[in-house]
Amino acid sequence: MSYFIRPAQLEDVDTILQLIVNLATYEKAADSVKATPEILRKNLFDTPYANTLLAFSGSSSAPGKPIGMALYFFNYSTWTGKPGLYLEDLYVEPEYRGKGLGKMFFRELAKIAKEKDCGRMDWSVLKWNQPSIDFYEKSLNATPMLEWMGMRLETDGIDRLQNLKI
Repeated sequence: MSYFIRPAQLEDVDTILQLIVNLATYEKAADSVKATPEILRKNLFDTPYANTLLAFSGSSSAPGKPIGMALYFFNYSTWTGKPGLYLEDLYVEPEYRGKGLGKMFFRELAKIAKEKDCGRMDWSVLKWNQPSIDFYEKSLNATPMLEWMGMRLETDGIDRLQNLKI
């Protein structure tokens, strides 16, 4: 079976949302998805804060069904003085895992990173997701960032910052 990857287009919004829901279900967090087609349209296409690559079965001339996505954006490293590519989400439908799609996505992401002169690529992986950790470490030779801890403020936390006492 053949596969291909292409940048997402505006008409792919519903496909992107379905893949996000599938990813959230796999990560045991389906109830956490707040994205809607309108939000994705606004933030991926009208004012593009992030980019998406989509994988399909078949070929570009005879595409089949969507089978995966990589959603990424650019950040900046003060240490390297260069932009970086941050992979927010990588998802491949379960029946297509182990067939090289993860490597295909990373090859495409590497091309993009090189075109943008990125100093590095970063992403996070859930600690319980051992198959993905193994893939990143063994197939990609990626380095775990064990000395770093992720931090987050969600909408209510951002709102509270406006009233932070100084």
